[in-house]
Amino acid sequence: MSRETGFLAVDLGASSGRVMMGRVRGGRIRLAEVHRFPNGPVRIPDPGGRGQRLHWDVLRIWEEIKTGLGLAIEEHGADLVSIGVDTWGVDFALLDRMGGMLSNPYHYRDDRTEGMMEEAFRRVGRREIYERTGIQFLPLNTVYQLLALVVADGPILEAAETLLTMPDLFNYWLTGRQAGEFTNVTTTQCYDPREGDWAWPLLERLGIPTHVFPEIIPSATCLGDLLPAVAEEVGTTGLSVIAPACHDTGSAVAAVPAAGSRFAYISSGTWSLMGAELPAPEISPEALACGFTNEGGVEGTFRFLKNIAGLWLLEECRRTWARQGETLSYDTLTQMAAEADPLVSLIDVDGPDFAKPGDMPERIRRHCWKMGQPVPQSKGAVVRCVLESLALKYRWVLDKLEEVLGYRLEPVHIVGGGSQNGLLNQLAADACQRPVIAGPVEATATGNVVTQAMALGRIGSVKEGRQIVRDSFDLVSYEPADGGPWDEAYQRWMATSEGP
Repeated sequence: MSRETGFLAVDLGASSGRVMMGRVRGGRIRLAEVHRFPNGPVRIPDPGGRGQRLHWDVLRIWEEIKTGLGLAIEEHGADLVSIGVDTWGVDFALLDRMGGMLSNPYHYRDDRTEGMMEEAFRRVGRREIYERTGIQFLPLNTVYQLLALVVADGPILEAAETLLTMPDLFNYWLTGRQAGEFTNVTTTQCYDPREGDWAWPLLERLGIPTHVFPEIIPSATCLGDLLPAVAEEVGTTGLSVIAPACHDTGSAVAAVPAAGSRFAYISSGTWSLMGAELPAPEISPEALACGFTNEGGVEGTFRFLKNIAGLWLLEECRRTWARQGETLSYDTLTQMAAEADPLVSLIDVDGPDFAKPGDMPERIRRHCWKMGQPVPQSKGAVVRCVLESLALKYRWVLDKLEEVLGYRLEPVHIVGGGSQNGLLNQLAADACQRPVIAGPVEATATGNVVTQAMALGRIGSVKEGRQIVRDSFDLVSYEPADGGPWDEAYQRWMATSEGP
């Protein structure tokens, strides 16, 4: 690959979006940020008078994508060959028969799905749903969002012609093609990984209209050229649109700089997605009992993982303190935590007390008081509680992964924005008693670029892409310290855990 080739990665997260230019040449990837913008839910009064609803402002996100694309064309147009979009999973838009969006997509933290898992179990049964889909049970999953629409018996499902997950929606607006990309489709709990298709019998028994589900395409699919109207608006004459691993964690895992196959990974950000990469789904009673999920990966692999709340709790603490008039950087908060006493107060970061937006420091204090633990008073103590508890959840997940799979996972690769938190990385190494390798930070954008390059024949495989990642980025290693205090803390933490 003698000539430098440019790939534009649009990486949309739950709290921010970024448009990154990835240049590939001579076995190296170079990334440059073109455009970054905030993202988050919008609260809208419920027309039925039931409080407020959470939605995504997808029209603003679409404008930000075009802004980033236009800037990239101005700065790098000569080298730019394609664009690929990745986003979070589970959320979706419904289109009418003319292709118009029927309503603003809901945010996965909207509470309309409360009670929907129980309703699904009444109609089908928990074990059968897992047998059909291999996906962990979270009320935010697409299938429960759809079931909420079925139960509400509103007009939107009757008018809907097509369901597109978030990246598929933006791909449709870029190209005019309606399709569901494999890695994001698998997050919906509407997909049967054994059959390699939508879980048609399950959907029918739940009363969900099956005609709305689009064709499924693999990662690294060339969707077509940019629509002429979009190309004219952003100032280009032609650009290929690639479906990379459209689920952000799918792209992040494609960029894990692993040399072997039996490694654990943590895609660390608002969520921590921790798991192993498998050639086929692992759907077993043991996997169900531990709450593991089987999500699609590049080259038809499966990400056998568990969703962990991740840095969500820290982000909510920071927002609360900002509302109270004290804006603190993550570096400052981490330094405060480093100076706090270790292993004092421990929580299950996935507990229901911490699932919704709000005054997270107060919720943590109340929870510790309720559990008979020391109540963290200082900001440093609160942050230390969050980070150590997160590291202990990593240990629990790693233990269960190895128990289900029957082999040791080493090292633990931490990628994504959370890999910049050196304290959390060291705590993870100590808690798990495994070496931790941190980086790259922009793993999702990197994997997006790798997958685009695979689609266009510039990179031959994920294995080759991972070698390029190892050669392109500075990685930081963390060795575990004495595990004795962590063993004792783990036993205390287990007593606070809400289960899988």
